[in-house]
Amino acid sequence: MRLRHIEIFEAIRRTGSLTEAAAALHISQPAASKLLAHAEVQLGFKLFERVKGRLVATREAEILSPEVTRLNQDLNSVRRLAASLRERPHGHIRLGCAPALGLGLLPQVVRASRDKQPGITFDIHTYHSAELVQGLLSRELDLAVTFDMQDYAGLTRAPLGHTELVHLGRKSNGSKTTRLSDLVDDTLIVLDSRDASGALLQMALDAQGLDPDVAIQVQTHYVACALAEAGCGEAIVDAITVRAMLRPGMVVRRLDPPLKVPLSILTRTQDPLSNLHREFIEQLSQACETLAQADPSYP
Repeated sequence: MRLRHIEIFEAIRRTGSLTEAAAALHISQPAASKLLAHAEVQLGFKLFERVKGRLVATREAEILSPEVTRLNQDLNSVRRLAASLRERPHGHIRLGCAPALGLGLLPQVVRASRDKQPGITFDIHTYHSAELVQGLLSRELDLAVTFDMQDYAGLTRAPLGHTELVHLGRKSNGSKTTRLSDLVDDTLIVLDSRDASGALLQMALDAQGLDPDVAIQVQTHYVACALAEAGCGEAIVDAITVRAMLRPGMVVRRLDPPLKVPLSILTRTQDPLSNLHREFIEQLSQACETLAQADPSYP
């Protein structure tokens, strides 16, 4: 199927009418009919049948629909990017990040970037590590901010700074710090060990010979925070997310000794960074430094 075939297919599937599909695509009805006929000839089967005056997708068309929808969404993304490049010459950044960083780190950096350069636009995606890597390799992303410390072929990883793991719960004992050994009798909420932060925590527990009662294992830091706030247990999460989600009645304690979690920026090795990208990375580094120096107990 050609791109024009995809457009007419989606338009008819949405409207159920050749006339309405033609209007949506700003073409004549004969042109729309010709496009549909050409698509069906190339495919070797009918895409629509007329039922009670409406065009209804055939079984073959229904099977094709998810893939055609995905391609149409990709086409729309290309159009939006092209329009952004045309209408906003100041620059556009396609940014990926771990979900926790999208909540606690990026908002202030994006605001600062737009204050400094109002014309800049962003396309922000929150993914886990594997998806961030794939997004960079497939050129769907320009930059990716992650907790991941692994090296990948074709990608360059540069340090941004660090955050730390902290204890978040509802019980207060007057202390601002706690040891992992003090938490073994608590009902804990922790990150999946496949997450860089979760793996760091698990290594620390193993090194101390601790086997706490893990009641809930989650994929994202902010879900762990929400569960702790709901009284489901005591969470061990990163300080950046805690600062963004700290609510009245919640208590934050630093771990002793501290467990620092490195933050990195991933880029494609063969692609030179633009000045726009370099400035944004510098702002990220400054924000990481500021957050690392702040007391996580006070957002």
